[in-house]
Amino acid sequence: MKYYNNILETIGNTPLIKLNNIFKDFPCEVFAKVESFNPGNSVKDRMALKMIEDAEKSGLIKPGGTIVEGTSGNTGMGLALASIVKGYKLICVSNDKQSKEKLDVLRAMGAEVIVCPTDVPADDPKSYYSVSRKIAEETPNSWYVNQYDNPSNTKAHYENTGPEIWGQTEGKITHFVVGVGTGGTISGVGRFLKEKNKSVKIWGIDTYGSEARIQLNDKFGTIDEVGAFVLAERAAKREELQNVLTTALKVDSDTKMGIISDIKQELRKVNALKINYTTRVGDYTQNFN
Repeated sequence: MKYYNNILETIGNTPLIKLNNIFKDFPCEVFAKVESFNPGNSVKDRMALKMIEDAEKSGLIKPGGTIVEGTSGNTGMGLALASIVKGYKLICVSNDKQSKEKLDVLRAMGAEVIVCPTDVPADDPKSYYSVSRKIAEETPNSWYVNQYDNPSNTKAHYENTGPEIWGQTEGKITHFVVGVGTGGTISGVGRFLKEKNKSVKIWGIDTYGSEARIQLNDKFGTIDEVGAFVLAERAAKREELQNVLTTALKVDSDTKMGIISDIKQELRKVNALKINYTTRVGDYTQNFN
């Protein structure tokens, strides 16, 4: 019989799908790495599992313990899946910007959800960063994930996502365009691809106000959330890929043409491109020299 021992074994090995309509006039092939095929519906499943596994190996979390994390939802889903399988309690601290549906799903997955205000600095005692740390400090047998500073976040993509992309493109990838988010995906995949081929371009896209500080030798664009839904929706409809591009290039009317123009100019010169989409603000520093 062919089967998986648990849901966690289905994480990764997501498909690479060619975008036929959006780039039909280009002399190169453009692909989307569809991370919504993960059981938690996002790329965050990869690093959520890796962070827990590494914490177990290092003794940071004990059987029956409590996992605490500040999350906007996607990382929480990955942690929730792993917590169910591994028997941990999960406390997710989120912000009031997240949809009720997303928080309800976390609760349905067994997580305790605490909502904090969005309009406060990260170091404010009421921010979800500060609250999650405080809860972890005060909860016996608990472990604070801290995805923004957790090296296992990057390691998950260096060990798995990067090799997947390299293998699926048969080493022909020339550009990797990715939402920066926590910095884990771009750091891990970027490092792996640069080690395989230094000429591969790594392009990071993040929202205005991002505190991300990632040293690429290639491109970094700041973008706006307002135009994201419209652009992603159009892309999804044109490619008939529902939920695939829901976190695609997030650009407003002022920035959109500049970023798209840069990408198009480069695409007309190359033979292959890999596109991946993630979200959130990050604070990773990584040099891909």
